[in-house]
Amino acid sequence: MINNQNKTNKIISTKLIRWTGLAAMVAGAIFAGIQPIHPPDVLLSVTTSVWAIITSLKTVMCILFLFGIAGIYARQVEESGWLGLVGYLMFTISWTLQTAFVFSEAFILPVLATTVPQFIESYLGIVNGHPGNMDLGVLPAIYGLVGIFYLLGGLLLGIATYRARILPRWMAALLAFTAVVTPAAALLPHALQRLVAIPMGVALAGLGYALWSERP
Repeated sequence: MINNQNKTNKIISTKLIRWTGLAAMVAGAIFAGIQPIHPPDVLLSVTTSVWAIITSLKTVMCILFLFGIAGIYARQVEESGWLGLVGYLMFTISWTLQTAFVFSEAFILPVLATTVPQFIESYLGIVNGHPGNMDLGVLPAIYGLVGIFYLLGGLLLGIATYRARILPRWMAALLAFTAVVTPAAALLPHALQRLVAIPMGVALAGLGYALWSERP
């Protein structure tokens, strides 16, 4: 009876992990696909229909990433060890914080664009590297944490996945590499910074596909 119960639980967990793989695939595809067409992070963009569509997709993407990253880690939880755990936690924190910022971009900034444009310009300045005149308190520091946890989380999770030998190693290497080159991308114009992010979407989508296509 106990063996049957354990077998049932294992089947359920395997199915859940497969579905998280689908979440990672969709999120990675969105992440890579929106980079070349993302509107500029300026006040004039906030009230456009393109901004509404892209930021709404980004909000869904962030939520799916949280499920996808959890599945990637769960599939190799024993093999990835403490390095995988630390990488997973950091990467998850990064995308959790990012979700809050993206949600604000999608549903709060457009409402405030005509009433407090100075706030919008200062808020977008956190992203585009051109700070506005309004003091936003701890928001810039929190956004800085997004980048730090993104870098360290992606690097450690990528290395742990590569060493675990459960999921495609070249996708794991791409994940780690893209996370590492993120600071260097800050030296590029903001529009080009987005293009550097495309490999990250490819890596996570590829890892998600490996989960989704895996059979017992």
